Amino acid sequence: MEGTRKQSLALVIAMSLLAWQCLQPANAEARPTVNGSGAAGAYLKRWDLTVRTPTRERPSWIEISAAHGRIEGLMVGLWGHATPTGEVRIQSGEIELAVPTDEGFPDGTTLHGRLVGGKLVGTLTAPSGASWTWSGHPAPALEQTGTPKWGKPIRLFDGKDLAGWTFTDPTQASSWSVRDGALVKLGRGSEIVTISKFRDFKLHVEFNCGPMANSGVYLRGRYEVQIETNAAQEPPNRRMGSVYGFLAPEPPLPSTPNVWQSYDITLVGRTVTVVADGRTIIDHRKITGVTGGALNTEEGSPGPVYLQGAEDGRVAFRNIVITPAK
Repeated sequence: MEGTRKQSLALVIAMSLLAWQCLQPANAEARPTVNGSGAAGAYLKRWDLTVRTPTRERPSWIEISAAHGRIEGLMVGLWGHATPTGEVRIQSGEIELAVPTDEGFPDGTTLHGRLVGGKLVGTLTAPSGASWTWSGHPAPALEQTGTPKWGKPIRLFDGKDLAGWTFTDPTQASSWSVRDGALVKLGRGSEIVTISKFRDFKLHVEFNCGPMANSGVYLRGRYEVQIETNAAQEPPNRRMGSVYGFLAPEPPLPSTPNVWQSYDITLVGRTVTVVADGRTIIDHRKITGVTGGALNTEEGSPGPVYLQGAEDGRVAFRNIVITPAK
């Protein structure tokens, strides 16, 4: 009798567990849904954004991903680096998130958007009520097959003048000059950009960074390889030799002022290799998004080389040579 009661109790428990499981949504944590429709999946990717400010269009970027039933974002604003947004809310076919601080928008700015024809459109709204429209398209994969065939090296700076270069802000062009065969930035000013544009390439550049100074080399005008002697408090992916905000150098580079150093950078699609003074510090890694301060987010298009001029201190450049892929 006791054995029969135990068997009966076991049967009741088993049936109860089965009934409970049947009531649970299938694969509930695998992918968040919108009203149970699974529509959130259309948002889960990397997006190249364009923000229309009162003065001009500005690039931005976001990656929306899901894990353990929660949707989160990683965002680059008008400047800065990739920063977590916290939870992303997707409801009734619309997306909403809090923009990270220190990314170029007033604190408390909220992003709202929706999908239209495979693209994102929406508004950014500050606590004051000010708002800006924005749009976004899926970031291209930029997958490459085979090994590039390299063309002839091109000297981007001849050590004599600024031929072949232009300024993002001509009113601040005086921050740059040619001295003793080097292209020198003194303090904050304009970015300086090559007129020519490139897709895949090998780039050699030598630089000398003064004390408490900062600059960077932007690849295709979108991805910054950091140069600095003033960021000791920053994490490794924002220090010397990093692809700013995304890839940290391994091993770390010392930030040594007043010495000539070199980068040899190879960029093919999204894959980058950085060699510093003959030592590989980033080896065939993928750059997932643009750096704050990018010229645009047209990642599928060729772009220029640009040297950052908007940061503090003296930085000099020389022997800037690019070898484009054929």
